[in-house]
Amino acid sequence: QVQLVESGGGLVQAGVSLRLSCAASGRPWTNYAMAWFRQTPGKEREFVAGINWNGGRTDYADSVKGRFHISRNNAQNTVDLQMSSLKPEDTAVYFCAARDSRATPFRIVTAAPEYEYWGQGTQVTVSA
Repeated sequence: QVQLVESGGGLVQAGVSLRLSCAASGRPWTNYAMAWFRQTPGKEREFVAGINWNGGRTDYADSVKGRFHISRNNAQNTVDLQMSSLKPEDTAVYFCAARDSRATPFRIVTAAPEYEYWGQGTQVTVSA
């Protein structure tokens, strides 16, 4: 079992930066690829960014490329999402997710159902 806890959300103005963090506990951290998803009311959970087990591969949704950066610290069992130049359309609940990636260690998965573990989410609200 893996437990994930997000932090760092809040209410910010458009154009500023915000850093989300996800702390993990449980099974060996390096077994897992990690990702950030976001969700707004009435919509499906949307892939934002993903990172493989050692941080050597990352992927981003087109809507955040060049503005968001995902990173992980395997010594501290954390994964961060640095968000810059925030826009009102970035407003959502952001979720941290983990999937066992030992069979496909270099694959970044963008489909939410393939992730086994989820955090409780943290709200990010960007005002115009």
